[in-house]
Amino acid sequence: MKNEKLIQTALEYRERAYAPYSGFLVGAAVEGESGKIYGGCNVENASYGLTICAERVAVTRAVAEGERKIKAVAVATSSSNLSMPCGACRQVIIEFAKEADIFCVDPEGGLISYRAKDLIPHFDDQDSFRENLRRIKENNSEK
Repeated sequence: MKNEKLIQTALEYRERAYAPYSGFLVGAAVEGESGKIYGGCNVENASYGLTICAERVAVTRAVAEGERKIKAVAVATSSSNLSMPCGACRQVIIEFAKEADIFCVDPEGGLISYRAKDLIPHFDDQDSFRENLRRIKENNSEK
C-alpha cells in the first residue's frame, strides 16, 4: 500500500496517546510536501477544553519543521468504529492540505479514505479570505 508508512506511524502514535479521561486513543500522521512524516497523539487535560487532538499535534509539528503543504493524513483510533477528524481538526488540516487524502483506520484494520476538500465543502481558502477582507475594508472606507 502506498501510504503504509503513514498509516503505521499513526498506529504507533496512537499507543502514545494520553487519554486518562475518555480512554479514546488517537494517533495521527501527516506527510509533508518534502515527503517527511510527522506523528502526533491526542493529549487530554482535566480541563477538557484544553485537550489537543492528534491531528492538530501532527500538523503543528509539520508546520514547526517548515512544512507548508501536507500531501496526506492518517488517523488511527482505539474505537472499533471508524472515526473521522473533528471539526476543529478538519479546519486545521484543510489550511495546509486541501488536496490531501485522509485515511482513517480502526484497530481491526478497517480503513476509509476521503479527500480533505470533501470534509469541508465550500472551504473559504486564504485567497478568498483575503479578497473578502479587502472588500470589507473598501466598503468601510467609503462610509
